[in-house]
Amino acid sequence: MAELNFNNVIKKYGKTEVIHEINLDIKDKEFIVLVGPSGCGKSTLLRMVAGLEVITHGTISIDGKIVNDITPKDRGLAMVFQNYALYPHMNVLENMSFGLKLMKTPKDEIKQRVEEVAAILGLEDLLLRRPHELSGGQRQRVAMGRAMVRKPSIFLFDEPLSNLDAKLRIQMRAEIKMLHQRVNSTMIYVTHDQVEAMTLADRIVVLRDGYIEQVGTPIELFSTPVNTFVAGFIGTPPMNLVDCRINKEKNQTFVQFEQGLRIPVPDKEGTKLVHDQKVVFGLRAEEITPVKTQKQFPEEWIFNANVLVVEPLGNETQLHVDIMGIRVLSRCGGRRVVRAKEKINLGMNLNEMHLFDAKTTQVIY
Repeated sequence: MAELNFNNVIKKYGKTEVIHEINLDIKDKEFIVLVGPSGCGKSTLLRMVAGLEVITHGTISIDGKIVNDITPKDRGLAMVFQNYALYPHMNVLENMSFGLKLMKTPKDEIKQRVEEVAAILGLEDLLLRRPHELSGGQRQRVAMGRAMVRKPSIFLFDEPLSNLDAKLRIQMRAEIKMLHQRVNSTMIYVTHDQVEAMTLADRIVVLRDGYIEQVGTPIELFSTPVNTFVAGFIGTPPMNLVDCRINKEKNQTFVQFEQGLRIPVPDKEGTKLVHDQKVVFGLRAEEITPVKTQKQFPEEWIFNANVLVVEPLGNETQLHVDIMGIRVLSRCGGRRVVRAKEKINLGMNLNEMHLFDAKTTQVIY
């Protein structure tokens, strides 16, 4: 299979730099997801790997060999696009075998590869149909099959599920993950959907404005975001983030909010902070829950709240609450009955609290 390395990769359009000194090492057989908002550079990076965009500066290497000047067809890659890119006048069999014919692969081998892949993807009964006779999910499987028959060293996916409805996206996510387990190839997947990123990736690369913000496993990005952007982008719902200051009184450190609320900071973390320092307090919704018994949380971790909006989701309920003028999201079990305008006690699991520097947005702890 293949390792992939980005070394100080820069991309410019004219004088405008859109990709800024990207350094990234992708391991053999790894499933990497590039995620970020629209315009962050994720598709541009993928197209540079494919050879569809010229690299302005730096190098991209596959298995130690620099591929900057190697044509797309000679890089040993296969790409699956958002719009399927199937030939409308060809049937499924012809679409899947077209690339192999261009490579002058023997007919017997073409037949064998197409049949093997069609069996894996459940396309055996669709081989004689044309694209307009297929559903969206079937078309996407044909696009994946066309890539698979080439037996590439690296698979590239450019937002392949964006055109599908929500139910079909869930199904196709599972199929792509099973595909990775079967073919055991290196895969690079681009999406703006952080749920896709979390469910598919071995590691996620979070991009913003052409820069890498953080690289890590899904649980690393969820649990230990390096800045407020990652904290607010990864996770559904995003982390609660509130501006505040540090207040030190005697031997105790507090997070002080303008509205009057203050939250104690663990002693070992307080030493990293200075009085009146501007910070951003972060805590995920699942760490803010209605209190069942007073023994569930330390007394100083329990706060009075007004319920503003209740969003039942079946297995859980999402609450928009007001704590002394501060609006945050909270979660509780779906069977817990909570009503709008109700006053409740909320417990905050402050062991999972994050603090970020207000100026740099980087994590303090």
